[in-house]
Formats: sequence, structure tokens, C-alpha cells
Amino acid sequence: MRPLLPRGWRRSVDVLPSAVGRVVDRELCTGCGGCVQLDDRITMGDVRGFRRPIVDPGAGARDTRAAARTFRRMCPGISVTAPRPDGARRDRTLGPVLALRRAWAVAPEVRHAGSSGGTLTALVGWLVERDGSGPCVASSGGASDPRTTVPVRITTRDEAFATAGSRYAPVSVAAHPATTDPAATVVCKPCEASALRRLAEIEGREPPLLLTFFCAGTPSQRATDDLVTTLGMPAEAVLESVRYRGRGWPGRFVARSVDGAEVSTDYRTSWGAHLGPHVQWRCRTCPDGVGESGDLSAGDLWDTDDEGYPSFAEAPGTSALVVRTARGRALLDEAVAAGVLEVEPVEAETVVAAQPYQAHRRRLLLPRLVATLVLRRAVTRARGFGILGSAARAPRAALRELRGTVVRLRYRDREGIRS
Repeated sequence: MRPLLPRGWRRSVDVLPSAVGRVVDRELCTGCGGCVQLDDRITMGDVRGFRRPIVDPGAGARDTRAAARTFRRMCPGISVTAPRPDGARRDRTLGPVLALRRAWAVAPEVRHAGSSGGTLTALVGWLVERDGSGPCVASSGGASDPRTTVPVRITTRDEAFATAGSRYAPVSVAAHPATTDPAATVVCKPCEASALRRLAEIEGREPPLLLTFFCAGTPSQRATDDLVTTLGMPAEAVLESVRYRGRGWPGRFVARSVDGAEVSTDYRTSWGAHLGPHVQWRCRTCPDGVGESGDLSAGDLWDTDDEGYPSFAEAPGTSALVVRTARGRALLDEAVAAGVLEVEPVEAETVVAAQPYQAHRRRLLLPRLVATLVLRRAVTRARGFGILGSAARAPRAALRELRGTVVRLRYRDREGIRS
């Protein structure tokens, strides 16, 4: 299926659709939506359960070679470059670090509603009602179908509170028009932050304030749909809400219908057994799951058991906040002074121990990329992430990962799996 190009456009002067189409065809598209900012004929639509760019087939071809050059420089499916903010030291797993804090929302109801301490919810709710702040863009359940996830513009604290909790489903936040406003605040995935920061640099303007979160990848929309019905909700039921996490830490997956029926399961089951296995392939080879392009990044600061594995026992939520830029540091200092967040110092080793998946993915990224190239598939270029050194520290694990990736890719080919 070629969702992007009307017949004949590959031979036209309109090279932007062709450039975007190649990224989609090679399974490198993250679904971030950044390409929408380059051409008003491009929108994001559902393709095989993921968000992908679609060109209006009724629109005429035009010479967009300049836009194609911009696209090739900013698309996180083509390349991702590790940022080097002034004054930040570089941690092997966490990326650029100006400061590290354990944090949670001071307001108990916000801390309880959020995925991990409600830190991003609290920041957004405070920012949108502070004098001089610009628009805020985040993601929320779709109004007409809460199974889906959509980018939304937030203007009040109550609207921010309504978006509390993670959304483990496709969404294209970078496609929202407000994300190109330098005065905006954007809560987004790492790939979306990379696209928005790079686009701003290319256009010679300030990027919006970027609040990112640690990301383990984007599952298919079909994974959410299947989970709801697997838990016993009739397929024809009209849903009132779908919540992946929150209202506790980590909280439960809960789907509720308009007639009051409810199904739910714990986080370990929802993510580990249903959603996580259906993450798109580009996320499996992502160089940045910790939001290095953000001004401030948040992740779960899980407690760990005696063997070093995260414990998902219910507890008051706590975030690890990674301050990456001077703007991020100023924001955090102001939020603490205003009584929005409570923070305390935390060591990088503690944060990395609480996020074993991020450390594992960074360590074994190189063999995954090599295996992909061996099978003559395209890969995303990762610059400045130290992936060669990371793999060299665990050569046996790297070799096992290379072999395992070859097996997984051959299985995908046999089964005709695409994402």
C-alpha cells in the first residue's frame, strides 16, 4: 500500500511527496507529523494502525524542492542528531543533563491523576494560566472516539488536568499548527521534539518550549482496539473514556462505555502483554527514547527490586526530571518557587537503574541497525549518541542482539508485517 502519492507524482517536479513517500515505504516514519508543517496538502491519517502522511490526491503538483530539502534535514525517520546544549554534560543513557531531580506535583489530585507524579500535567496547568505564556499543545483521547489519541490545544488548568496520564497509541503532535509558535509549550514524544527543534533551527527561529517524556515506542492503534475487546467490552460499545495509566502509579488500563460498563487490567498486563509487542518497527531502532531534544524530560522513577527490575506496585507517583537546557532550568526553578512541583536531587545511576529498557535499547542499538542493513533495509542515521561505544561495552550481548534482529526481520518478511 502506498498511501502518499497520487499516480504519476514520482515523475513530477513535486519532490516533497516523493521524499516523504520514501520514508514511509522504508518503514522509517515515526508518525510525528512534522512534514505537515511543510505543505498544506499533507495530513496525517491511519495506515495499518499507525499515523502516516497522506497527500490530497486532488491537489495539483508543484515545485517543492526547497521544502524537500528542509524535510530531509528535519525528519526523524531519516536522521536524528544528539543535541549539545550549552553547559550540559552528556550521560551515556540520559543524554544532555544540566540537572537531575526527583519530582512530583504538589497538588495531590494532580499527582494522583498523572502517570508518574503528575509533573508534566502540573507544569502545563500552571503555564497556561500564567501571564505571558503562549499556547500549549499536548495529546488526549479523541472526543468522538476515546480509543484514539489526538493532539489538543490546552488553554485552562482544567483542560490540562483532563489530559493527565499516558497515551500508548499513535498521535501526531508535531502536526498541530500551534507547534511552530516560538511562544508555545509542546508536550510530545522524543521524535516529535526532534522534528520541531530541527525545523526551528532550519527556519532560524526559536523552537517552542519542549516538554518530552521517556518513550518505549508507539504501539499500533489496533493494539488498543483489541485490548478493549479482549477485556470483555463489546466491539459495538460506544466508549466514554479510555485511560492507559494514572489515577495511581502506575495505575490501570480502564475503558468505560457511555452506559456505565467498565473493563480494566493492570499496567504490567496492558503494556507488557498487549500494547508493547505491537510497537512500530522504527521505534525498535530509535536512538533516542529519553527525549534529548526537549528542554525538560520526564520519566518514571520506578522503585526496583533486589534483582534490579522495576516494581509496578501501586505507590504515590514520582518522576525523574532531566533538565537539558537553560530554558528548562528556568522553568523548573520557577515552578518550584511557585509551589507547583516538589523536587529533590537524584543521581543519574538511580534514574538509569529505574529505566532498564532505555539503557538496554541504547546499548544494543548498533547491532539492531547493522542487522537491518545486512538484510538490505534502510535505517535512521543516528549521530552523536555514542552507539558504537555502548555496543563495544557488551560485545556478547551485541552479537546475540544482531542474530535476534535478523530472525525478527525475516519473520516479519515471511508474515508480510509492515508498520
